[in-house]
Amino acid sequence: MFSRMFLKRMFSAAHKPKVECVFHEDTNTCCYIVSCSQTGQAAVIDSVLDYDSVNHKSSTTHADKVISKIKSHHWNLSHILETHVHADHLTGAQVLKKAFPNAKSVIGANVVKVQETFAKALNLKSISLKGAEFDILLHDEDKLHIGSMELRALATPGHTPACMVYIIGDAIFTGDTIFMPDFGTARCDFPGGSADQLYDSIKRIFELPETSRVFVGHDYGTEARKPAWETTVFAEKHHNKQMNMKTTKEEFVAWRKGRDAKLSLPKLIMQSLQVNLRNGQLPEPESNGVVYFKLPLNLL
Repeated sequence: MFSRMFLKRMFSAAHKPKVECVFHEDTNTCCYIVSCSQTGQAAVIDSVLDYDSVNHKSSTTHADKVISKIKSHHWNLSHILETHVHADHLTGAQVLKKAFPNAKSVIGANVVKVQETFAKALNLKSISLKGAEFDILLHDEDKLHIGSMELRALATPGHTPACMVYIIGDAIFTGDTIFMPDFGTARCDFPGGSADQLYDSIKRIFELPETSRVFVGHDYGTEARKPAWETTVFAEKHHNKQMNMKTTKEEFVAWRKGRDAKLSLPKLIMQSLQVNLRNGQLPEPESNGVVYFKLPLNLL
């Protein structure tokens, strides 16, 4: 029979998982390693493949750093999770897969909608349109286990149709749905985006326990502080400068649409989509053995 102390330690570890951010400075991406102290299983959320858009070279510097950290702790990577199809950085999922072949790639099931939209727009021929590039497609309220830790998935469309928030114990990984309170919320002007849906999605986050830790997908710092990535549901509910408990849907939607109309596209959006829709696989080399990205004119 388990002792009360042992059960208490198991519950505490599952309720408050260890979270480490491996920040990617070039794209201000917050990549997370979440580990189970009881089993040594771990998951990576929103990995990065380095890409130099000036010299058009890719490298695995950041993914190698993540892999090194996992191996130094003797963890076993069980899942590689994407909060959505990113438009501002390339995923390092395939680099992690090569190092940990048994790890499962995970994304929201609505990735098929994003694939359908951009495979047509970019005239991409090698996309499944069924999400087959990923091992696991999660629907709203689906659950999976990382060792003894349970992950609960919330569908949070708005930024994109496939956005998911992942809840592991007291840790909430929001991707690009909501950012640090002094930075705000995600843009909604990409195809399939919706400010109305984003409002409803953020409201779901506000319904979670106020003491829960919130880990955001990006941060750019301010004049007053360096980049940060951890806050709380309480802080978001009461202090998010773009949407908090006092913000009406009408106010938010009008403001978000006006703001988004003035934004430029992310500088890596075309390269990111061509990789991330394929779960990190680069486009097939052409007859000369060289990999090419398409850069369409006047598409968006």
